[in-house]
Amino acid sequence: MEIKKEILELAQKSKDASASLAVLSTETKNRVLLSVADLLLEEKSYIQTENKKDIAAAQSKGISPAMLDRLTISDNVIDSMVTSLRELCSLVDPIGGIENLVKRPNGLLVGRMRVPLGVIAMIYESRPNVTIDAAALCLKTGNCVILRGGSEAIHSNIALAAIFKKALAAQQISVDAIQVIPTTDRAAITELLSLEEEIDLVIPRGGEGLIRFVTENSRIPVLKHYKGVCHLFIDKEADLEKAVRLTINSKTHRPGVCNALEGLLVHEAVAETFLKQLTDSMAEKGVELRGCERSKVILPHIVAAEESDWGTEFLDLILCVKIVTSFDDAKAYIQRYGSRHTESIVTENYTTAQRFIAEIDASAVMVNASTRFNDGGQLGLGAEIGISTTKLHAYGPMGLEELTTRKFVIYGQGQVRV
Repeated sequence: MEIKKEILELAQKSKDASASLAVLSTETKNRVLLSVADLLLEEKSYIQTENKKDIAAAQSKGISPAMLDRLTISDNVIDSMVTSLRELCSLVDPIGGIENLVKRPNGLLVGRMRVPLGVIAMIYESRPNVTIDAAALCLKTGNCVILRGGSEAIHSNIALAAIFKKALAAQQISVDAIQVIPTTDRAAITELLSLEEEIDLVIPRGGEGLIRFVTENSRIPVLKHYKGVCHLFIDKEADLEKAVRLTINSKTHRPGVCNALEGLLVHEAVAETFLKQLTDSMAEKGVELRGCERSKVILPHIVAAEESDWGTEFLDLILCVKIVTSFDDAKAYIQRYGSRHTESIVTENYTTAQRFIAEIDASAVMVNASTRFNDGGQLGLGAEIGISTTKLHAYGPMGLEELTTRKFVIYGQGQVRV
């Protein structure tokens, strides 16, 4: 009962703060974001000291290197957060903008105005920088946010939220605009997901188990993606040097994130040449290749893939390799094993590239580019609050516009309906 009361009070504070947040000027919101950026640099030592508490606890539990990477607030991670905050200030504030204004035959002017969603609950794991990204995007769009990070990052999340609250207070903005659930008790999530009167949207960000739990238990609309099973298709007309470079980057740049490569599809016409070019580089990076029977003939030393490997999100230095006979064969594989997250093709054939874009169903489809680019910051959104592989109401990285809705606005001169 104590947790239920605590979560309800926290959500009600967010609801109360949302009205004033929705009408903040762009200038005020940007001042807060710039202040947060400065404070992250000024208080770097404090942030990293708190982060080290989480890292030590995670190491004692035997966390994987990939997950440890996601948990660590390095100098580069802080610099990235600062850059994202400053870039976000330069982006157009969507709130209040009226779109598609048209004049009806009766003289009414009808348009649609961008407005905040209200109160957003973020439930996420491991990556404490999400605390800043989510809070910043929600502030810019006039939304309050309730943050429930994973227990493994509790000290880091509380420290980052405290910095954000400090910047809000300096501008006389309610600190209830950003809330961090201070308990690691999982019961807090269940209580949060029941508050349909106080919360307008839930965004889970983490492993498939977390996202399915949220989806199955929420009484509030959920924007989600279950997993990131991303593929790279090496077409028969690919530049193989380019293909090797893209494969290495997609798989090894950060193997523990959702836009990392999990499946490599290679056209049979170039399979032998390409795989022999690739294998040494993969070995140097510590990548374990799990191949189909045909790829095992070309590279006898690799691990034989099992049926359970296809469509698996490894989040580790493991890559499945499948030789395909045609574009249609690759497409059928993606349809069966993909997760509608990110799909990329390497080809020098314009027609094939355009067909891939048109026929492959994913939140991001790419031509001659690393899967790692499906990221809000990389795509010009400033930052992202998550990636949706559902289609209502967002598909792909969710930036500013995806955190708004539109209401109808009608200007009249006394018209009455007849």
